[in-house]
Amino acid sequence: MFRTILALLLLAAPAAATEFADGTTDLPKPRFVSIKRGSAMMRTGPGERFPIKWEYKRPGLPMEILKEYEIWRQVRDPDGEIGWMNKALLTGQRTGIVKDQVRLLYVAPDMKSRIAWRIAPGAVVSITLCEDLWCRVSKDGKSGYILRGNMWGTYPREKIEG
Repeated sequence: MFRTILALLLLAAPAAATEFADGTTDLPKPRFVSIKRGSAMMRTGPGERFPIKWEYKRPGLPMEILKEYEIWRQVRDPDGEIGWMNKALLTGQRTGIVKDQVRLLYVAPDMKSRIAWRIAPGAVVSITLCEDLWCRVSKDGKSGYILRGNMWGTYPREKIEG
């Protein structure tokens, strides 16, 4: 009985990503990730011999991986800039960045629910859940629901369970 339950649990667990010898993975492309540390360099090509295009100083800033080449990831930033980053500078933690103007966050995924707080444009938030049109996000100990279209860092209708 114990073996049967264990086998069922293993089948229900999500498959881990495979990393190949060349540094690439079998993870989907495109996909969202975020910057791991306080300083990350975007280069014009996949290697340290390529010039630095941008230096990012915002840990958690969401980035979209478009391609993989060995240990290098072609990424797009929230402003649409495209370049290459070493995979060691990125993490799978899901974040989003609030777009355009002050946005309202609600206590429930419903615009008729009470407003939980307001958040400034450009704020980076941790994404804990996304379903349909809404995402649950948190920042500085506060959490609430934001309309998915009011931030950059998820795909339309992408389901996220964090």
